[in-house]
This record gives sequence, C-alpha cells and structure tokens, in this order.
Amino acid sequence: MKATGIVRRIDDLGRVVIPKEIRRTMRIREGDPLEIFTDKDGEVIFKKYSPMNELSDFAVQMCDTLGKTSGYPTAITDRDNIIAVCGAPKRDLLGKQISGELEGVMNGRQIFQYQPGGERVVLSGSTDKYSALIAAPVLTEGDVMGCVIFFGEEDKATTETEYKLAQTVAGFLGKQMES
Repeated sequence: MKATGIVRRIDDLGRVVIPKEIRRTMRIREGDPLEIFTDKDGEVIFKKYSPMNELSDFAVQMCDTLGKTSGYPTAITDRDNIIAVCGAPKRDLLGKQISGELEGVMNGRQIFQYQPGGERVVLSGSTDKYSALIAAPVLTEGDVMGCVIFFGEEDKATTETEYKLAQTVAGFLGKQMES
C-alpha cells in the first residue's frame, strides 16, 4: 500500500471525500461503485468494483474461443483494464490499463471498426504495439462495462463476420452481467 500523505475527516453523515488527484489517477468517476474491505489492523480499503472482473474466468474462455474461431488476436476489457487476452503475449497486455482512445470508443457506445489508412485505437497506454481492428463496447442497462476487441496489423481489413462476432459477444457479456 502506498501512502499519499492526504488526510480527510469523516463528516456527520459518515462520508469521506476522495481527493480529485487520486480519483483522476485511479480513474474513479462519479457514480463508480467502490468495494470496501477491512482487515485486522483496522485498515479500511476502497477498491474499484468491476462487474466484468466477476466474469474474468468466463471472459478468458470467451476470448480463447473468439481467437480460435476468427483467427484474430482478441482481448476483453473492463472499464479500466484488459482482463483477458488470446493470440498475443499475455505479459504485454493482461492487466494493463486501457488507453484513452479505447476509453473514448467505449464511452461513445458504438462499435469501432478500423478502416485502412484511418485513425488507430491503441489498446493500452503502456504500449502502442497493439491497436484495435474492431472494438465492441459491452453495455449493461445502458452503462458501459467493458469492451470486446479484435486487434492486429493495421493494414489488415476485417469482415462483416468479425464485426458481428464482436457485437454478439459484447451483447452476450452484457446480458450475463444483468442476471
């Protein structure tokens, strides 16, 4: 655990304000759910809650199946990190924070499909080695929960089949989180 040196008081309603700098660096947005943990030493720990992380084992299986079916490297993300990868070295992407461009695609709530010569959407801010060919946001009750991605070489064109596969899997994952 890293000390920040910031001290906050609890108000009369039991609330504590998380400083803007911490919210920005941890990508905590208004309305984001936080999970609360305690330990024997009296520590209270807030952790961003990700419903997609609850499905991480399922996401790994889905990612492997998508990769084998399509022949493209695939990834599945939650709102902040890449939670499943197939067809690329896991150490390059798994657990890495998503890029601002990919976050923008997700917030736009529309499926992105790369057009040769068009703008790239890099998967992770930690490396620009991988960019999305298709990125389908996972929506649950109107909220963005993550993204299903086919990625690879920028000059490689995808077909309607990959587009529909990404759309279907994103819809399926969204439905899984509703129940």
